[in-house]
Amino acid sequence: MGTDSGEEAESLPNPRSFKVHSKLCVELMKILARVLRIFPAIEEARPRSSSGIESLCLLNNAIDKAKLLLQHCSDCSKLYLALTGNAILQRCQKARKSLLQSLIQIQGMVPVILAAEVSGIIDDLECATFVLDSAEEEAGKVVKELLEQDTDTMDGSAVKALQFAAPRLNITSQKAILIEKRSIKKLRDKIGTNDQKKKAILKFLWYILDKHGNHIIGEEMEKVYSNNDEPMATENSSRHSQQRHQPESDPCLHYDQYRNQTDEFGRATPLEEYKCPISSRLMYDPVVIASGVTYERMWIQKWFDEGNDTCPKTKKKLVHMGMTPNIAMKDLISKWCRNNGVSISDPNRLVGGFHSWEASMTSIKSFGSYINNFNLPLDLSNMSLGSLDTSYNSDVLHSKTTRESNLRSIMTNDDSHKRQAQEQIREANLQLLSKLHDLQWDSQCQVIEDVKENLKSNYQAFSSVSPQNFTEPLIRFLNSAYDLHDVKALRAGTQLLLEFVNNCRNGLSNFSEDVFTLLANFLDSEVTGEALAVMEELSSYLHGKAKIAASNALTSILNILNSDNKEFQRQAIVILYNLSFNGEVCPLMLSLKCIPTLLPFFKDRSLLRYCIVILKNLCDTEEGRNSAVETKGFIASVAEILETGSNEEKEHALEVLISLCSQRMDYCRLVMSQYVISHLFYISKNGSDKGQATALELLRLLQDVEDVEDDDSLEPNLNNTSGDSNSQPQERRSSKGSKFLKKLPFLKTKR
Repeated sequence: MGTDSGEEAESLPNPRSFKVHSKLCVELMKILARVLRIFPAIEEARPRSSSGIESLCLLNNAIDKAKLLLQHCSDCSKLYLALTGNAILQRCQKARKSLLQSLIQIQGMVPVILAAEVSGIIDDLECATFVLDSAEEEAGKVVKELLEQDTDTMDGSAVKALQFAAPRLNITSQKAILIEKRSIKKLRDKIGTNDQKKKAILKFLWYILDKHGNHIIGEEMEKVYSNNDEPMATENSSRHSQQRHQPESDPCLHYDQYRNQTDEFGRATPLEEYKCPISSRLMYDPVVIASGVTYERMWIQKWFDEGNDTCPKTKKKLVHMGMTPNIAMKDLISKWCRNNGVSISDPNRLVGGFHSWEASMTSIKSFGSYINNFNLPLDLSNMSLGSLDTSYNSDVLHSKTTRESNLRSIMTNDDSHKRQAQEQIREANLQLLSKLHDLQWDSQCQVIEDVKENLKSNYQAFSSVSPQNFTEPLIRFLNSAYDLHDVKALRAGTQLLLEFVNNCRNGLSNFSEDVFTLLANFLDSEVTGEALAVMEELSSYLHGKAKIAASNALTSILNILNSDNKEFQRQAIVILYNLSFNGEVCPLMLSLKCIPTLLPFFKDRSLLRYCIVILKNLCDTEEGRNSAVETKGFIASVAEILETGSNEEKEHALEVLISLCSQRMDYCRLVMSQYVISHLFYISKNGSDKGQATALELLRLLQDVEDVEDDDSLEPNLNNTSGDSNSQPQERRSSKGSKFLKKLPFLKTKR
């Protein structure tokens, strides 16, 4: 999936190549091009967790399907495209939905700058509309009606149908007819034998074009239109037809005092000063920070939450992280929106799953300023009063009763107030979490369950969480649950910790060594799966790798590889994959016999990519190379990848062999004993660019070894006048590989 964005953009069809449904395709292609531009950054920033990899795969799949649809509309027959217009429309809408769903999942897993770009694309996807061109739609209906007629009356109807459809699809010349017939034949050849109905339709379309094509060009068409009031459709009229569906620029959109510009659809575009420098969108709640730059409150808050202390625009360090509402800018943006008929969506709606506020809210104000309008107490528990026991002291219970009464009165108001009440409940749960140790055990368990449900998969909710106030009581609870052997409580607490590490990156640096030691203990308990998921996420961060190694978790992780649970094994290998990028952790992995333990997983295609990268990283050290060579079957398994692996896997396998052969001649002989020469030759000619270069380098290394052995064989052996019976067979074995190497002309170099 690591494709360069420039290459991806070039792989999209030329907008002028769309034969039919061009407006619909161009709309989809513009959005797809934007996704492709940021896809490498998304791939690089993805969390190495199951959900992150799954979301990235979903996005990659959605991109591929959208590209296939665009290519289909570029290559296919015009008549067939018009006939299947509704199916094309449905595929466009499905592609839009797939892109939207995958991007929504991803936006909470990437850094704030990238999340802002994703948010903008999501916004545009939600607003995107796909509509069939009316002329092309009419042409498709006529062709469909023709297919439904009896064969006895079809010839006369075919001429009329062609004369109606052809000009609307710009098939008005001999050249156009020839191209159309070729497109039909090309599409028919692609269809398999199982789809005879589609083949029959294409065969019929080719037949009527071949038989009646002369009726849609030249004088024949002039006669048709001389008897018909409808003007003849030409290439220009086709373009005018497309333009009819584009929104016209409203005269009221042009105000000189705002120096407006308009985009290609005639819509007014705001001044750059009105846009957030992070998201490039109109600001909903503009605030000024210490550098004097104005940002959208939500985006700059997320920037700070990630641990940044600089201004994103000026790159200068800030003296403080305070934010001041920019009232003047808010008024200017509001005025511009009123004058241009533009409404601004709350960015929280796109990041965190919130819906926009009710239309009755007449001014731009943030969630923080809105919530302050409610004079409600903050030290309360959750709404689940009946689930808690009498261990609450009287003050807390009184606070709960008061707060419950207030919330009930709020929830009788409009939906906007209901959402605010739900947010208050969530905030109350977080407040109560800090007092967790004062409660009885059953009540502690209930609080953990409620907080977990309130915060589940809610990235936005974590933006206001204090990492220290959240993790300290939670870790204390997990310690108690482990000591009490309360599996249910332990599982709920670990799941809540997983939500935290997935959604609150800036708080992970607060995890002490004791937290990692506790998680290491969980690997041998009833919550192994949850503990592995937390470890998997933590292992993707630089500060987490060394702490995991120091916690003695590696022993348990390697033991899991000997279990029968496939999912646990996959999680364990992903953790080892992440850890192997830390040079300080690799020696510990080697001391625990990591290489022999991993070797059996080379047969699992879904895990091979991770395993070969782990071994490549381990073989960067002398200790790792020795361990690899001493492992029975290691070189044979790596050599097999050269024949059966993907291009990426072959590249990693070649790097492993290079790291061995570049160090010792004995390793070169071991590699040659696996008959890899033919595979190396094939990769050097047909592999990826990197694979070709590495294969050539390895071939030269192996040739150098053969040359040295040949030179040694020519020197007289003064110490062995009787002749060693073992030396001759060895020479024959080595010369067998060298004969093939010497035949490779591209390896011949000047001596």
